[in-house]
Amino acid sequence: MIGLPSGTRVWLVAGHTDMRKGFDGLAALVQTALAESPFCGHVFVFRGRRGDILKVLWFDGQGLMLLAKRLERGRFVWPQADSGRVALTPAQLSMLLEGIDWRMPRRTHEPQLAA
Repeated sequence: MIGLPSGTRVWLVAGHTDMRKGFDGLAALVQTALAESPFCGHVFVFRGRRGDILKVLWFDGQGLMLLAKRLERGRFVWPQADSGRVALTPAQLSMLLEGIDWRMPRRTHEPQLAA
């Protein structure tokens, strides 16, 4: 993932999005559904109906960037809400893109007492 500037907000767009949409369609969705400007520098993440495809829309100050990822197995973890948005941290976005459950990450090893 590309390093995001500090202060960049990450928004999951709740519900399902038509993955045929490109730059303009997703930017219009940000404006109408979220009442946000797609050019504000925040990251907007969209998921398809089947849950195996994500698209990420981000304005980096020079132009819109559209990233897409398709999982070969499994589905991306997504909130149950049908509308609105959910805020994520950049670390949670990284987990989401890796197919990890970003809602409740667990450590793989619990430290034991040293003595």
